[in-house]
Amino acid sequence: EIAELEFRKTFNLCLAKGVTLSLTDRFKKKVVEEGFNPIYGARPLRRSITRLLEDSLSESFIGSPVAEGEYVIVDLNDSEEVVVLRQQLRREAAEDVAESPGVALGEQVPEPTPA
Repeated sequence: EIAELEFRKTFNLCLAKGVTLSLTDRFKKKVVEEGFNPIYGARPLRRSITRLLEDSLSESFIGSPVAEGEYVIVDLNDSEEVVVLRQQLRREAAEDVAESPGVALGEQVPEPTPA
């Protein structure tokens, strides 16, 4: 629950830039596992989100500038490394996805390419 609230902050930052963000369940599980610490509360979780999600997004956006209407999926590869997949959506698909940011991958989304 706390993780979802923290993820929502990043979703909102991306939406403000015209980017729709989606996280796979596998990625979310890794963030929570690495950030879980009952003694220190949410601080380690926040650091885990910063390191795994926000830093990965930043590196991807530096490598290739953000385009409004872009759809970004964050997942893990077979080696459990973070992978940021980016795809420019058609206008109709972007509107459908924007109505429910952060949900599971939509069927209307074309296959993204690694950034």
